Amino acid sequence: MRRLVSIGVRGRVRAAAVGLAVVAMLSAATMAAGPAGAAGPAGAEAPPVCHDHAAPPGPPAVEEGPNPMAPLPVQDPAVGGPALGTCDLALPAGAPPVPAGIDAAGWVIADLDSGAVLAARDPHGRQRPASTLKLLTTLVVLDKLPLDQVVTGDMTDVQVDGSRAGIGPGGTYTVQQLLSGLLLNSDNDTAHALARTLGGVPQTLDLMQQRAAAMGALDTRPATPSGLDGPGMSTSAYDLALLFRAAMRNATFAELTQTRLVQFPGFGTHPGFTLSNDDPLLRSYDGALGGKTGFTDAARHTFVGAATRDGRRMVVALVRGEQHPVRMVAQASALLDYGFALPAGLAPVGTLVEQAPVTQTPTTPSPGTPGGPSGVLPASSPVGWIVAALILVVGVATGVGYIVRRARQTKDDNPPTS
Repeated sequence: MRRLVSIGVRGRVRAAAVGLAVVAMLSAATMAAGPAGAAGPAGAEAPPVCHDHAAPPGPPAVEEGPNPMAPLPVQDPAVGGPALGTCDLALPAGAPPVPAGIDAAGWVIADLDSGAVLAARDPHGRQRPASTLKLLTTLVVLDKLPLDQVVTGDMTDVQVDGSRAGIGPGGTYTVQQLLSGLLLNSDNDTAHALARTLGGVPQTLDLMQQRAAAMGALDTRPATPSGLDGPGMSTSAYDLALLFRAAMRNATFAELTQTRLVQFPGFGTHPGFTLSNDDPLLRSYDGALGGKTGFTDAARHTFVGAATRDGRRMVVALVRGEQHPVRMVAQASALLDYGFALPAGLAPVGTLVEQAPVTQTPTTPSPGTPGGPSGVLPASSPVGWIVAALILVVGVATGVGYIVRRARQTKDDNPPTS
């Protein structure tokens, strides 16, 4: 009997030990492989977040000043999905090659209605927005000002740099008329007049920054209401697509961006005149819904616009492009064609978010740690999972030891009878 009890105890100990060891090995293997859902939308493991384009490239604009501002924090994981953290192409598995001739540094093509990002290149790479930033100005104006509010022009509007609609001192303009100049003809005097009405340029920039942050446009930092270069100014192709999608939900914006001609008031003895829409997509692409161009010497050419075909609507955004050898409108058109032609069954590479993600962990690169800040492992790091697995194994070993001790104590406390 004594031998049978001893064998039974040892058998239970071995079974428990083997069971816990198997659990530990399976858990370690699973954890070392990475967390569930770490693969990108196309089914492949998402690349680590790229920190190489955290700030717009040089040379800087004179208006940015001699001391560059620190870039905005890089979001890890990337806003819209981990596959969008790349500085390179993000394409669905099985997608055809991107059309030739697309030289924009960053671009995004997405479904305007669902927000699904169908393809992208360096979507979160920071670039200067130029006049495409007027989308953000417009969103703030639509939030804060009645369309029929009357604004009186003054000399500070007249003296702004860049393109001007023709506001004059003492002239009166509704907010909607000023928005027409802002969007159709990309006029900086209308941007300044609207900023004055919102409480001044600093107040307007604060409102623009708050609006961008609330939407999840976390690559965007405005420095001027017009998009003229200024200290710390940045955006991304992803953010421009997101801003345009949000703006298209407003009926006033959707109507204005498709308007080809509009009457603009005169002032004093100067009669009124006609403003025309300078969006080349609207004039050349079948199904175009409108768009916004931008250019400064430092930003180069930027564009965001949308089109519809066969019941689908696409938005395309491009940053830091050139007009040669392929014009920007031709690049945008080629990307729209590409998006419309993608098979419906392909998984998207990300999404245009509705609001700022609540779980974002901003990171900035530090010396010696290309993937993130010093001493911090990103959530996707395999090293972190391996360490966690080792901790689990040690814990299981401790548990096995406890079971062995208890079994021996049970045997001692219950001696066999003869």
